[in-house]
Amino acid sequence: MSSRDLIGYRVVAVHAHPDDEAIATGGALFQLARRGADVTVVTCTLGEEGEVIGSTWAGLVASESDQLGGFRTAELAASLSILGVRGIYLGGAGRFRDSGMVGSPAHANPRAFVNSGTLAVDLLADVLADIRPHLVITYGPDGGYGHPDHIHAHEITHAAAARVAVPRLLWAVSDLAASTAAVDRIDVVPEGWTRADAAYLENQGVDKHDFVVELSSADHDAKREAMRAHATQVWIADGRVSHTNPQAAWAIGPDPVFALSNLRAQPILRQEYYQLAAGTPGGPELLDGLDREWQG
Repeated sequence: MSSRDLIGYRVVAVHAHPDDEAIATGGALFQLARRGADVTVVTCTLGEEGEVIGSTWAGLVASESDQLGGFRTAELAASLSILGVRGIYLGGAGRFRDSGMVGSPAHANPRAFVNSGTLAVDLLADVLADIRPHLVITYGPDGGYGHPDHIHAHEITHAAAARVAVPRLLWAVSDLAASTAAVDRIDVVPEGWTRADAAYLENQGVDKHDFVVELSSADHDAKREAMRAHATQVWIADGRVSHTNPQAAWAIGPDPVFALSNLRAQPILRQEYYQLAAGTPGGPELLDGLDREWQG
């Protein structure tokens, strides 16, 4: 039976799109929640500009029927249920639209998240003032890999957290050395996939971290299944198929292997890495050194 030693702590994770909560922070969020912390995921868009894995729902993409965002709400709900956390959309579902990658025509949409200005800051500050989290988690200044919505999520989170005086703000990061070593340990990459190369890993990796979250088997399994819930976006190479993606992929290695629509094979690591961005230092665990009785 797991300890409920974190009852009374409140955590908010701010993410740009459905699936980011699972890929970037799923293990830590599940661990915090199972130990009793009150965990909320704030998602800023519906991920309308995403690509689609599998043929079943390929017609939902923005360039076709533009229905992907609505479909992804169900994927996010399933992921959050697996992680045992609450979720809200910033400003309500559909308030801000996925802005796409750099240079995307989606940037011109007045509802694009990158065009949200101070409104998104105001809305997030209201959320933080209501929840009064001890800890807020988001991305670093480059958004993890350069996506404009991730960068904007970083910007509004810092602005809103400063207004509410959040005790600790962390960035979820990919540790370059750990990721590189784990990719090298993949023995067999699925047919049609490619191993994530050095340039790909360097684009999203960092050389420094302040916190390491060691994932138990339960934490790791929950992260994998939360990622699997985003079946239009994430392909787990363990032979399982679904209505969304009826094609099986197999990888061999010490850790489960996944890919996004780019089919770059990466392991699901048994650790997650975080940098201290602002607030009270502490450690080694994410909430260590924070006053449980703090109310803001």
